[in-house]
Formats: sequence, structure tokens, C-alpha cells
Amino acid sequence: MSILRDFRSREIVADEARSGESILLELPPMSPSNPTRGRVSPFLPSRLRTPPRSKSVVDSRRHDSVACIPGETATMSERRPKNRPPAFGMEMEEFLRAARAAAEMAAEHLKGIERRPVFKPMTPEERVTLLTRPLPERPVAADTILEAIRSEVFSHAMGNGHPRFFGWVNSPPAPLGAIADFLAASFDPSCAGGDHAAVYLERCAVRWLMELVGFPVEGSMGLLVSGGSVASLTCLGVARQRIARENGWDIRKEGLAGKPQLVMYVSEEGHSCLLKSAELMGLGERGVRVVPVNEEFRMDPPALERLIREDRAAGRLPFCVAASAGTVSTGAIDPLDDLADLCGRERLWFHVDGAYGALGILDPQLSDRYRGMDRCDSLALDPHKWLSVPLECGCALVRDGNLLRDTFSRVPSYLRTEEGKGFGGLPWYSEYGFQQSRGFRALKLWAVLQQAGREGIREQVRRHCRLARSLAVRIRKEDELELLADPMLSIVNFRSVPARLRGQEEALDDLNKRLVEFLQSDGKVFISGTQLRGRFSLRACILHYATEESDLDFLVDRVTEATRSLTA
Repeated sequence: MSILRDFRSREIVADEARSGESILLELPPMSPSNPTRGRVSPFLPSRLRTPPRSKSVVDSRRHDSVACIPGETATMSERRPKNRPPAFGMEMEEFLRAARAAAEMAAEHLKGIERRPVFKPMTPEERVTLLTRPLPERPVAADTILEAIRSEVFSHAMGNGHPRFFGWVNSPPAPLGAIADFLAASFDPSCAGGDHAAVYLERCAVRWLMELVGFPVEGSMGLLVSGGSVASLTCLGVARQRIARENGWDIRKEGLAGKPQLVMYVSEEGHSCLLKSAELMGLGERGVRVVPVNEEFRMDPPALERLIREDRAAGRLPFCVAASAGTVSTGAIDPLDDLADLCGRERLWFHVDGAYGALGILDPQLSDRYRGMDRCDSLALDPHKWLSVPLECGCALVRDGNLLRDTFSRVPSYLRTEEGKGFGGLPWYSEYGFQQSRGFRALKLWAVLQQAGREGIREQVRRHCRLARSLAVRIRKEDELELLADPMLSIVNFRSVPARLRGQEEALDDLNKRLVEFLQSDGKVFISGTQLRGRFSLRACILHYATEESDLDFLVDRVTEATRSLTA
């Protein structure tokens, strides 16, 4: 049955318009017993209302009347053919019914998610259906499209909306964030710059993030990007700009050809986006030095110092240390205070990848581990991780806002807008990053941060870290499970070690790899895997706001049962 046909039909009627009067819409009820009405004209610019004393009535079912701006007239050739809306348009009646149906679909999905499998593998036929669907020649009705979304897309979700999803670093979407994302798309502003609300709201939301993690606000600048990878790339581009300027060349004009080999330092637990960034910036693998980690998987500062000395002696040009405030494998936090001291002595850019873990600073039991993060030159954040802001929402923060602008702006200095002057009084975001076309990511972030408040965000971080420690205690109590790293944030690393396979490392690696595949396809619980010092580790990351202690019990029981099944 068509989704939209479940909703009671109604008409949109425009009252005879008089200057300043409201247009009444009969909105679709949530149920036949709960009719609602809305007054919408306060949101309609006065210049687009029907002019005073006009007797025309706009009927949403008819297309032979033409709405014009006062003082303008439309020729017959400009009128749409009867009963044919524009290719990308919708009558407001249909839009309201479709939006209501989509909201009901989303609510139904979220409401019963814990009763469904965490993950449901697609059949070969289902994959082929999506891969080979032809583009229709004729328009397809909205209700048909929504039905296809319900049956072919919602039926095979990634799984991160489920409280027993522990894979990778993917949180569930905050429902209010999903609503805000819809609203942002409904008026679709370009956030490159200008004098409209979206631009100011992004400034506000980014400042809130700075304040949450203790990043200095005065003189700094931040912008929203797709995620932590692009945030780090943006920040590292600024680091490259500074080292070139300090050594007497303009990298934007001259590039890197014939210049000393730039060198960046990352830990062996650092995210792959740091290596990709080095490649994109022209450094190549030769421009990246991998620093060993200690027994806690944290970067080793003495080893870093040795590498810097070696590189300087060889004529290379060290320029940046990229540390982690919560690695994605174990949640390890590099010794940020020591690294900040070292970077200060060596005149190196200090970048911190805090995409996953920077918000851990809000847990009082962990805040000491973050000492020194406030001294970094740049910080990458991912609100779509621990804050449950719907994808995509990353953030690049740079302490020297002018240097960030110098790195990306193509506007001559004499034409630049300064604060308090020009159109809107703010420089354009397109001068601070690579993108010219920028979506309205800020609305969902702004909404979610307000809904939770500082207290709610702090409690979520503390609770997830407590749950991780609780899971570690459960694992230690199991004879055939082994904890591979003490949890620092909300990630727990462990493996299955049946008695008959103890000491057989290759066999244990093989078993645990098969366990990940089995558990993911089984659909009752979802975990991922990683490598720790050459051993394969099961990895559970707790980021769902609804995960409870009982879900951890279920995870341990399910891993134990699956191990017995695979080793029987």
C-alpha cells in the first residue's frame, strides 16, 4: 500500500489575500482523530503576498493561475501547462503529506530498532536491484519513491542506530539532529558567506565546541567540514603554510619543488587520514615519520626527539607533530603536555586529532590526560561521533585565524572583508577552507548541543567511559576471554582465547577474525576488529546514548557462545 495514501486528504486553501493578512493552511493530522491547523503567512515575505485589494485566489489544485510579484505580469508562454508542476517542484499539499509520511517512517524505524537485528546482510539479489536500477524516463510519484526507501533502504541500515552496535566509531543519530538536517535542507543556504542567519549560527556553534574542549577562542577560527579527515587536512595545510613562510618562500606560488623535504611526525597508532593528508600536500611517505608508542599505545616523546634530531642532521625540515586525543584503535591519548613542550622548543606546529576522543576531557577521571591540548595550534573534531550529530559534521579549529585565512583565501588582501565592515560584517567562510559550496551543517550541531546542554554532554561522555570500564571487568572474569588493553575512553580491546588454543597466536588470530565476521553477519551484536602489536583484537566502541549494562552482558555472552560454535 502506498505510504501517502494512509494520510487523510485535505486541501490547501488561500484566503482572499489582503495586505498583512495570514494565509491559513489545513495541515495533515498525525491521525484522523487529531486535526491541526497552522497559520503560515508570518514566514512569507510581504512582497510575495497577493497585492492589496486583489480578488485572485490561489488554489493548490489548479495550475492555470499565475502568481506574480506585484507590478509584474506573466505571459501565456510563462505559465505552466495545466496539472504539470515543475520537474523538481511539488504542490504544497503533496509536500506536506510526503514530509508527514517520511517523519512517520523515521519514527517507526527509531522506535522499534532495539527489537530488530543490529545488522541484516543484503542478499545478492538485493544488491543487484540497487546497483542496476535504471533512471526512469518519466517522473515517479513521491509515494512510490518513499515506498522504495522504506522497503529497499531502511530495511538494510548500517546498524549504528542500535544500542548493541559496537563497531568502529559510529554513533546513532540524535533525533533532533535529523529534524534539523531536514529543516536545513528545506531552505538550503550556501554557507560560503554572506549576511544570512546560517553564517552567524555556524560561528556560534563552532565557538560552543571550542569552549567545550578548552580551545582558545580569542584570535582563533574554526569551520565545519565533512569530518575529521578533512578537518586534519585543513589544519595541516596551515602548518605547511607557516613553515614555508618562516623559511622564506611562498608555498602558494612556488610549491615544494626544489625545497627541503618537509617532515611530519605521527604515532604508529595515528589515524590513516594523517598519512593521506601528507600525500595530498605533496610530502609523500618520505615526509612522514612514524613514532613508536609505549605500553599504553601512547606516542613516545623521547623517541620523537631522536627522530627530529636525525631529520635535522640529514637536512630535512621538521614542521609538525600530529598527536591523538583518543586513537580509534584503543582510545589512547598521547602525552599532550609533553608534546606541547617539545613542539614549543623545536618550533613545530602542534596538531591534535581529537575527532573521536577530544570530548573525553569532560570526564573528571580523564581530564588530566588532556593537559596540554589547550596549547595545540590546531585541533580536529568530529561532532558526528560522540555528540551524535548526524553525518556529516566535522570541525577544524586553528589558533591563528589569520594564518588559516592566508592559507586558503584567493581574495586579494585589499578586497578582504574585515569584521564589522562590508556585507554582513564577517569574512566569508570560503576564505578559510577549500570549499566554496558549503552546506548548512551548523543547524543540526546547534540544535543537538542545545538539547543536551553542557551537563548532558558531560554525562554522556562519563557514562560511556564507565560502561567501557565495566565491560573490561566482565572480560577479566571470563576464563576464555583476554583483555588486550586497559580502556582509556569508550573503546575496549579483547580477544577470545579458548583453552585448547592458548599459545597458538596464528590460530587465535584466525579464530578472532572469523568471530568478527560471524558476529556481524549473525546480526545480534556488532563489533569490529583491529591489530595491536601484531595480534588481532576484537574491538567494542560504546557510543550509543541508549546502551545499557545489559547490552554489555549480552555482548560477552554472545562472543562466548560464538566461540564455542566456531571451535566445536
